[in-house]
Amino acid sequence: MRPLRWSRLLRAALTDIGEGAGSVAEIDVRRMCRRFGLPPPRRQVRRRDSAGRRRFTDCEWRLPDGSLLVLEVDGAFHMDAEHWEEDLARQRRLSGPGRTIVRCTARELRDEPEAVAADLQALGLAGRGTHDWPERVEGHTTA
Repeated sequence: MRPLRWSRLLRAALTDIGEGAGSVAEIDVRRMCRRFGLPPPRRQVRRRDSAGRRRFTDCEWRLPDGSLLVLEVDGAFHMDAEHWEEDLARQRRLSGPGRTIVRCTARELRDEPEAVAADLQALGLAGRGTHDWPERVEGHTTA
């Protein structure tokens, strides 16, 4: 029996999902991290907001100074005015001393990952830089 044609890529996607990726955009975050030498984030971290509600953050990194950097990824669903307002209120309620929350769109992750990576690095996330290195996913190279 021959292996599936894209089995390595499928295995990498399933690993990402198993590690907490809740959307294709969150898989794109992990891809961006591999491409630019950024540490992988903790994903779907359970938090309590200032109103006591349980929330999940998309991606989190503990920075060298002990503070927390949170990246929230917004897909098309978040662009609706009602959802956008809910996201803003959610961000306010999750913000606090030692926790920086930034947002990006799913489109930015796919089309401009170097800009998102550079912004994360400017906020203190260690990485090797945002040069345009080719990406490797278990033997599969993409530009």
